[in-house]
Amino acid sequence: MSALIIFTLLLCLMLTGMPISISLGLTVLTFLFTMTTVPIESVALKLFTGIEKFEIMAIPFFILAGNFLTHGGVAKRMINFATAMVGHWYGGLGLGGVVACALFAAISGSSPATVVAIGSILLPAMVKQGFPRRFGAGVITTSGALGILIPPSLVMVMYAVATNTSVGALFMAGVVPGLVLATLLGVTTSVIARKNNYPRLPKASWATRAKAFREAIWGLMLVVIVIGGIYSGIFTPTEAAAMSAVYAFLIAVFVYKDMPLRGVVKILLSSASMSAMLLYIITNAVLFSFVLANENIPQAIADWIVGKELGIVAFLLVVNVLLLAAGNFMEPSSIVLIMAPILFPVAMKLGIDPVHFGILIIVNMEVGMCHPPVGLNLYVASGITKMGISELTVAVMPWLLTMLGFLIVVTYWPGLSLWLPRALGMM
Repeated sequence: MSALIIFTLLLCLMLTGMPISISLGLTVLTFLFTMTTVPIESVALKLFTGIEKFEIMAIPFFILAGNFLTHGGVAKRMINFATAMVGHWYGGLGLGGVVACALFAAISGSSPATVVAIGSILLPAMVKQGFPRRFGAGVITTSGALGILIPPSLVMVMYAVATNTSVGALFMAGVVPGLVLATLLGVTTSVIARKNNYPRLPKASWATRAKAFREAIWGLMLVVIVIGGIYSGIFTPTEAAAMSAVYAFLIAVFVYKDMPLRGVVKILLSSASMSAMLLYIITNAVLFSFVLANENIPQAIADWIVGKELGIVAFLLVVNVLLLAAGNFMEPSSIVLIMAPILFPVAMKLGIDPVHFGILIIVNMEVGMCHPPVGLNLYVASGITKMGISELTVAVMPWLLTMLGFLIVVTYWPGLSLWLPRALGMM
C-alpha cells in the first residue's frame, strides 16, 4: 500500500508538468509528514549527506570538460580525422559521423553534447554533399547516444552513486559494448548508404590522414589520460574528471586557441547551472530512496519476485520493458536515480552482477534518448536540423532497431560487459 501511494503521488505530480526533481521532493515530504513518524531532522540530514559522496564530484568536472570541448574546436578536428579515415567507404560523411561521435563520446560523457558538437558541424556538410537530411539526422541522433555508454559517462556516475558500484569498473565495462554498438551503427549506416547509392568521399592520402591525426591528437589524448589514469591507478575516476576539466580548458584556450579567455566565464556559468540542476535531482532522489528503504519497499519487491520464481531471464526482460517505458516520459538521470534503488536489490538477490546490470540500464537509457516523446537527442537534433519530432522519429528508425537488437545481446550476454574489467583485475 505504501508503494502504491508513493508511486501514484509521484506520477500525478509529474503529469502536471512539474520538474522531476521537485516532484520527487514533494512526494517524499508529503508521504513523510502525513504517513510516517520520521523526524524532520532526518530529512534535513539526508538532504546534506545525499551529495556528500566523493564520486559525485566527478559530475560537475565532466560537465565542465564537455563544455570546453564542445565549444573549443575539438569536435571539428575529430570530424576531419574520422572522415579522413573512413569517408571513402559506403556512407562517406555519415560513417565519419559515427566514428566522430564515438571519439567525442570518449571525452565528453554526455549524449546531447555529442549530438550538438558533431551534428552542428557535420549535418550541414552532409546536406551540401547530397545526403538526405533524414539520413544525416538519423546517424547523428543515434550515434550521439554513445556519449553515455563509452566512458567517461555522467549516467554511469549516477548509477554508481545510487547503488554503491565501482565507477572505475563501470567505465571499463562500457568500453567493449560501446565499441560494438558503434560498429553496428556504422554497419547500418553503410548498408543504407550502399542501398541508396549515397555519395562517398575520395580516399584520403596517408599524408592527409597523418595531418588530420596530428590536429586531433590533443583531443584524443584526453581518452588516454582518463582511461589510462584510472586503469593504472594514478588517480580515481573523480580525480580523472578534474584532470579532464583542466586539460580541456588548456587545449581549448591555449593549444587550439578556438576559445578566447572571456568565453571561459560563460562556460563556467553554464556548467555550474547544469551541475546544480543534476545535483538537485540527485539530492531529491536520495530522499526518495530513503523513503523506499524506510518502508522496506525494494526488499518487499525483491522477495515477491524471488518468491514467484521468475528467474533471471524473465526479470531482465521485465527490467528492459520497464526502463523503455520510463524512457517515454523521463530523462536518463531521473530514471537511473529513481529506478536503480528499486531494481538493484532484486538483481542482487537473483545473483546478477551489479556492473553488468549497470551497463544494461545504460543501454536502455541510450535507446530512450532516441525515441519520443521525451528523447533528449531527438529534441537536440530537432534544433539543429529544424525537423519535427515525428519526422525525426521516422528518420532514426533503422538505427533504433539496431540499438534494440544490441540491447538484447547486452542483456543476456554478461561477458560482453564484464570481460574487460575482469581482465584488468578491477572485479
